[in-house]
Amino acid sequence: MLKKFHCASNYPRRRCVTMKNDILPRDAILVVNAASRKGEEQFKEAKAKLVEAGINLLDAIDVENPEEIRATVRQAIQTGAPMVIVGGGDGSLSGVVDEFVGKDCVFAILPLGTANSSARTLGVPLDLEGAIDVIANGRRKPIDLGMIDEDYFVNAASLGVSPIIGETVPDKLKRYLGRFGYLLWAMKCLFHFQPFRLILNDGATEHSLWSTEVRILNGPYHGGLELSDNAEIDSGEIVIQAVVGKSKLKLGWDWYAKAFKLRDRDANTREFTGTSFHLATKPKLKISIDGEVLASTPAQVRIAKKAVEAACP
Repeated sequence: MLKKFHCASNYPRRRCVTMKNDILPRDAILVVNAASRKGEEQFKEAKAKLVEAGINLLDAIDVENPEEIRATVRQAIQTGAPMVIVGGGDGSLSGVVDEFVGKDCVFAILPLGTANSSARTLGVPLDLEGAIDVIANGRRKPIDLGMIDEDYFVNAASLGVSPIIGETVPDKLKRYLGRFGYLLWAMKCLFHFQPFRLILNDGATEHSLWSTEVRILNGPYHGGLELSDNAEIDSGEIVIQAVVGKSKLKLGWDWYAKAFKLRDRDANTREFTGTSFHLATKPKLKISIDGEVLASTPAQVRIAKKAVEAACP
C-alpha cells in the first residue's frame, strides 16, 4: 500500500512543492512491470542500486499484472512523490505516461523491455547501471508526447504489419529472443499482410497514397531501430513516415536498410511533419502505440508540446 508523502522538516519545502530548475529530485517511488522482459529478474537489483546511487525510495512495487501498472503509477503520483521511476518496456511506459501530464512529478524510466525505443529516444542507456546513473545524476527536462485521439504516447505508433505482430507475437518468443524474435515473427506476418490506402490531412492539404506501413514518430526510434533523422522528442512537431507503394519486398528492404544505416535507407519512405493530422486508411486498420494495439483508423494525430518532465542524461 502506498503511503501519502509529506515533506520532512529538514527537507526544503520549495523542492517538495515545485522544482522549476533542472535538478532531479532525490525522493522517488519505483514501479516495475514484473511481466516485462527483464522486470522480474532485475527488480531487487534495481532497488539496491538506486539506493546506492543516493535515491531515497519512498516505496518500491513490482506489479505482476500489467493491467494494474497504470493504476499503481497513478496512486504513486497522488501520494505527492516528486519523481516516479517506471521500469518496463515501451508499452508499459506509454501506458502510464498519461498520468504524468499536468502533474508536478518527474517521469523517470528503467528500460526493461525488448526494443526499449523510448529509452533510446531519451538518450537513456539500456543497461541498468547507466539508466540509474541518469536518474541519480541527470536533469529534468520537458519533453513532447505524441497523441492518437486522446491517448498520449512517448515514442512511436504505427499501422500496417506492426499491429499484427504486436497482437500475435508469442510472449515466450519475445521474452527469450528479444528483437530477433520480433524479426522472425514479422517475416511470418508479412505473408498475410496487404497494402492499404493512406489518406493524410494536415488541415491545408490532403495526401492520398498507397503504403505498406505508417510510423507516427515522436522520436527517431521504433522497434529498436533508428527510422528517422527528423523526429525529436522536444521539437514541438510529430513526424509521419510512410513506406510508399504496394511492394512487401520494399517494406522488408526498408527495415533492412534502416537497420544497417545504408545510404539509400530513405528511398522507399515519405515523411510529413507538423503539429496535427487527420489520418485515415482504406480499409480501416488497427494502430499499435509503442507496441500495444490500442487504437484504429480514422484517428487524429497530434503533438502535445512539453507535456511532461522526464529524467534525461
